[in-house]
Amino acid sequence: MVDYGKEVKAVVLAAGKGTRMKSNKPKVLHEIFSKPLLGWVIRALESINPIIVAGHGFEDVKKYLENYPDCSIVEQKEQLGTGHAVKMCLGELKGFRGDVLILCGDTPLITKETIQNFIKYHKDNNSDLTVMSAIFDNPFGYGRIVRNAQNCVDRIVEEKDAKESEKSIKEVNAGIYCLNWEKMQSAFNDLKNDNAQKEYYLTDIIAWANSKNYKVNGFVIEDNNEIFGINSREQLAIAASVMNKRHLRFLMQEGVTIIDPDCTHISPETTIGKDTVIYPSTYINGKNEIGENCKIGPMSHLRGNCKIADFVKIGNFVELKNAQVKSHTNVCHLSYVGDTEIGENVNVGAGTITANYNSITKAKNKTIIKDGASIGSNTVLVAPVTLNENAFVGALSVITKDVEKNSLAITRNEQKEYKGWVTKKKGIVK
Repeated sequence: MVDYGKEVKAVVLAAGKGTRMKSNKPKVLHEIFSKPLLGWVIRALESINPIIVAGHGFEDVKKYLENYPDCSIVEQKEQLGTGHAVKMCLGELKGFRGDVLILCGDTPLITKETIQNFIKYHKDNNSDLTVMSAIFDNPFGYGRIVRNAQNCVDRIVEEKDAKESEKSIKEVNAGIYCLNWEKMQSAFNDLKNDNAQKEYYLTDIIAWANSKNYKVNGFVIEDNNEIFGINSREQLAIAASVMNKRHLRFLMQEGVTIIDPDCTHISPETTIGKDTVIYPSTYINGKNEIGENCKIGPMSHLRGNCKIADFVKIGNFVELKNAQVKSHTNVCHLSYVGDTEIGENVNVGAGTITANYNSITKAKNKTIIKDGASIGSNTVLVAPVTLNENAFVGALSVITKDVEKNSLAITRNEQKEYKGWVTKKKGIVK
C-alpha cells in the first residue's frame, strides 16, 4: 500500500444517468458482488480521498457515501460535460498544491496497483499532465492518442474527427488523468463548449496544457479490461465475469483449489487460505475470511461478513451470513446459519436453521454454539440462544432456551403408532 497522504487527491466522475441501463437507479450504484460500481472505484483508490461528482440520483449517491466518511461529494446539477464536472470541484480543491487524479465511477475493474503505477509514472517523469492510454488491435470508436516527436501526448482525436492516418493509431484514451493541480487548475475556467453537444470536454485540457508548453505524457495500461466502462446491463455482467475470473485466478495461484472456475463465484473482498477446496456452484459474496484446509460446497452460499477458521467443512446447499465458525467444525447440508458464533469441533446437523430474524420488531438476534456441541438434523435454534460446551440437541427439536454444557436438549413429542390406520383410511377389507 502506498500512502499518498496529502500529496494526491482524486475526482471521481459519477454524474451520468446511464440511460442504457434502463433503471431508476444511478448507473454508479448498480452492483457487482453486492458492491456498487462506485464502491469498487473507491476501493481501488485506497489511501486517496476522493471527491465524488454526482448528478442524476444525487441524494442516493450521497446516502451511499455515508459508508465512506473520507469522501466528499459535489453536485453537477446540469450535465454539461466531463470538463464541467471537474470544474464543479474547484471549490473543494482550492489551495491544493498536489496532484489530482481524475477517473470515472463506472470502471469497477481498475486496480489499486495500476493507479499507484500511474501516479508513480506521473511523478517520476515530472509530468504536468499524464493521460492513461491503452493499445487496442481494433480501436474503432475510441479517441486516438496522437504523440509528438518527443513521444509526449500532442492531442486526442475522436473517431468522428480522425483522419485516415489517425484512425490507424492503436493507442486510445483510457479516460483517466493525473494533473499537477497548481499548474492545471486554470484550464477548467478556460475550457470552451464550441461543439455540437455544447459540452465542456475534459480531453481539451491536453491542447490547453500544450499551449502552455507543459509536459504531457501518456501511460500505457497493461490490462485493457481495467478501463472497461459500464453503460448497459450486458456490460455489467461482462465486468462481473472478468472481476470474478481475475480473483479466482489469484486464489488458485495462492494455493486454493477451485474445482470448476466456470461455475464458481467469489468476491474479491474474500480471502481464502491454502489447501482449501471450493466445490462447484458455490457463491461467496461480500467480505469474508476463509482459513486453510477447508471444504466449501458444492452449491454453498456465503452472503458476507463470515469468518471461517481452518479445517472447517461447509456442506452443499448451506447458507451462511454474518457467521463465525471456528476450526474443525462441520456445518452440514441444507442448513442456514446467520448471525451466529460457532466454536471448535462442533457438528451442525443437516437441515439446521438459526432463526435469527424477528419480522415484527425487525430485530436480528444472535445464536452462540460453543465448543464440542452437536446439533441433530432438522433442528431450529430460535435466537437469542446459547448452546454451551458439549451440549447435544436431538434431531427435529425447536430450541428456544439456552442449553447447559454436557446436557441433552430435545423438544419433539413421543412417537405414537396407530395400527391399521392406513387400511381403514383406504377402506381395505381383508
